[in-house]
Amino acid sequence: MDTRSALDGQAVGIMLVLCLIWGLQQVVLKAAAHDIAPLMQIALRSGVSAVLVGLLMLWRKERISFADGTWRPGLLVGFLFALEFLLIGEGLRHTSASHMVVFLYTAPIFVALGLHWKLPAERLSVLQWIGICLAFAGIVVTFFFRQLPAHAGAPLDMLWGDILALLAGIAWAATTVAIRVSSLARASAKLTLLYQLVAAFVLLLPAACLLDQASINWSPLAWGSLLFHSLVVSFASYLVWFWLLRHYLASRLGVFSFMTPLFGMALGVWLLNEPLEPSFLAGAVLVLAGVVMVSGYGWLRYVVNRLKQRC
Repeated sequence: MDTRSALDGQAVGIMLVLCLIWGLQQVVLKAAAHDIAPLMQIALRSGVSAVLVGLLMLWRKERISFADGTWRPGLLVGFLFALEFLLIGEGLRHTSASHMVVFLYTAPIFVALGLHWKLPAERLSVLQWIGICLAFAGIVVTFFFRQLPAHAGAPLDMLWGDILALLAGIAWAATTVAIRVSSLARASAKLTLLYQLVAAFVLLLPAACLLDQASINWSPLAWGSLLFHSLVVSFASYLVWFWLLRHYLASRLGVFSFMTPLFGMALGVWLLNEPLEPSFLAGAVLVLAGVVMVSGYGWLRYVVNRLKQRC
């Protein structure tokens, strides 16, 4: 029997804080890029967070064993996780943080498509298919109807960054699907996170060196960004998220997924003075509406049923 609860005030408050943190992470990566490249930041934060997760598992006497058969999907998930952040790190060199966060959070759309294909229990409803069509329409609008202002940088350069951001969202979705359909679905969330963080550190650190992005100016901004991403984003926020998933219904929590790109766009404009062209805003609205219809289907159905009962 599922003992997880519907959302209460505590869960809503925590989710709003988490979405704010996740929306801020792209902005902080971009803000500190002059002192430490995004790819190098991601590599170092993954290494620090992996150590912290490993120590937490040891403190809680959770076994770190590869004999349970999780190492094969663990390697795959780790590679996909590293690929996602390689694309994010490269994408942020070309596009804005606000663009990055919107395209990255198309991931739930691709997750739904992947699970529809792999798991019979995850078949998409008509409403979810409509949401997917809306999201893809939004992507088309943002890519093909853009009118960038002159001060926004080279349009083709930003277009390349947006493509990398969308590919990062697909890589994130592939990671989620791989977890759901493998033995990692029954493994400890900390073990799954550890696979991802170790792989990201091992693969992205040499990648940063090979791509000539390893130099660091240890300014207060660089230190602050690294500490924020290591302690707050990759360690604390992920563990809180897994705690929420154990105690509350995932379908209710998924409704908040659209808040992260909203926070990311607002913070990018406010803190980095990033431009938001009308075509991108129109496309982003369609993408976020589609994400809500796909990820929040269970909650939307619950609301509709409650309204029918009252009528």
